[in-house]
Amino acid sequence: MCYTVKKPISDTKNILRNMRMKIITDEFGVLSSGEKILLFTVFNGKMFFSVTNYGCCITSIRLPSKNGGFDDVVLGYSSFPGYINNFPHFGSLIGRYAGRIANAEFSLGNIQYLLTPNDCGKHCLHGGYPPYDKMLYKPVTFKNRHEAGVKFFRISPNGEQGFPGNLKMEISYSLTPDNEIILRYKGVSDKTTPINFTNHTYFNLNPAGMQASGSYVSVLNHEVQIYSEQYLEVNKELIPTGNLVDVENTAYDFRKPRSLVSGVEELGGGFDNAWVIKKELDGQKSLAAIVREPVTKRTLRVYSSQPALIMYTGNFLADELGRNGDVYDKFAGLCLESQAFPDAVHHSGFPTSIVKAGELYSEETLWHFEF
Repeated sequence: MCYTVKKPISDTKNILRNMRMKIITDEFGVLSSGEKILLFTVFNGKMFFSVTNYGCCITSIRLPSKNGGFDDVVLGYSSFPGYINNFPHFGSLIGRYAGRIANAEFSLGNIQYLLTPNDCGKHCLHGGYPPYDKMLYKPVTFKNRHEAGVKFFRISPNGEQGFPGNLKMEISYSLTPDNEIILRYKGVSDKTTPINFTNHTYFNLNPAGMQASGSYVSVLNHEVQIYSEQYLEVNKELIPTGNLVDVENTAYDFRKPRSLVSGVEELGGGFDNAWVIKKELDGQKSLAAIVREPVTKRTLRVYSSQPALIMYTGNFLADELGRNGDVYDKFAGLCLESQAFPDAVHHSGFPTSIVKAGELYSEETLWHFEF
C-alpha cells in the first residue's frame, strides 16, 4: 500500500515502530513545466531509504544509531533543488553507459556513433548529455512478503546521448526484511546498442557531520575488502588500456580487509578504478565487496551480477553544499559502482556490453547492511 503525506517525514522512530514493509509517498518538488516530483520512502521496521522519480536518485539511507535515532549513511541534499544540478551524481541512476568511453565514439558494424565529450574535453563519461539523472521516470510502487519498493519506467529515444535504439527501461529499487536494498536494471532496445547501468550512491557509514577542520568526516577510516584478483589498467585520463593487472603487491590489493587510508597513501591519491569481480555463475550475483566502519561497527556487503566494480573515493568532491548545511570535500563519500567494464566497446577482450535488438538487458545489485 502507498500512503500520501503532505509533509516530509520527521517522526521516523514512531513510523518504524508501527510499520513493516511500508511505502510512504511525498511530494518532493515541482519542475518548471509543472510536473510534480515524488519522493518514495520504503520501510522494513528497522531501516529505510528514500528515492525520487527524478533521476531515480537515492536521496537517503537511514540506519539506527546508538543514541536511538537514525543516521543517514549516504551523501545527498536536503531538498529537491539540490538534485537539479547534482554535479557529483549523488545517488543517481547512470546510463546509457556508465563509466568512460574513449574519444566519445564507438562503432557498430560500419556505423560510427558520436557521444558527448564531457570528460577531459574528448571522452564520454556516464553517458554524456542529457544525463539520466536529469530525467523524469514513471513510478509504480510494489509490495509483497519478500520486499517493498518502487519500479521506474522510461523510454530513452533513439539517438539520445548519441546511442542507437529506443530503449525501454525498467529500474527497480526495493528493501527486504533482512536489511537488503536490491537494485534491478532491465532494458530492451529495438536496435543493437551498448547498455551499462549503475547507481552512483556515495556511502559514509559514520556520518558525523562537519569536523573542527571545517570538512565533513571522511571515509578514509573505512575498511574495504574487494573480491578481485585483477584490476583494469588505465592511462592518465582513466581510459582502460585493455590490460588486466594482478592486484598482488599493488595499492589495488584489497583481497584482505584494509583501511582506505592505507591504500590512498600507497597510491598517492584517491581511487577511481575498476576491479574484475570473481564470478561464481554467469548471470548470478557474487559477493563483490565488504565495507566496515570500525567506530559504528556498521557493515555494507555488495553483491552483483555485473563483471566489474568501480571504487571511487570522492576524489573530485570540493566545497559541495549538502544535507543540513554539511560541506562535502574530497573523501567525504565512497562509491561502489557495479557495472560492465568501462570502454568495453573498444576492447574485444572485455566482456561485451553490446545488447542485440530485442534482447533483454538484466542486471542486479544488492546492498546488505549490518548494524
